[in-house]
Amino acid sequence: MEIIEKIQLLDAWISEAKDYKERALLVAAKTLLLEQAKRIEQTHGELDGRMWSPENWAK
Repeated sequence: MEIIEKIQLLDAWISEAKDYKERALLVAAKTLLLEQAKRIEQTHGELDGRMWSPENWAK
């Protein structure tokens, strides 16, 4: 399941939540998922940058 699908699913659950605690938990889960996705993307960028660094080409 892609990140977009997971977020859409969480959004649907959030809109259907009737209890404050349930809604708060789902919103926190969505926030966590978005933060993890951002960090994964940053790590991919860092890895790409390190692999293409001219300093490492001679090694």
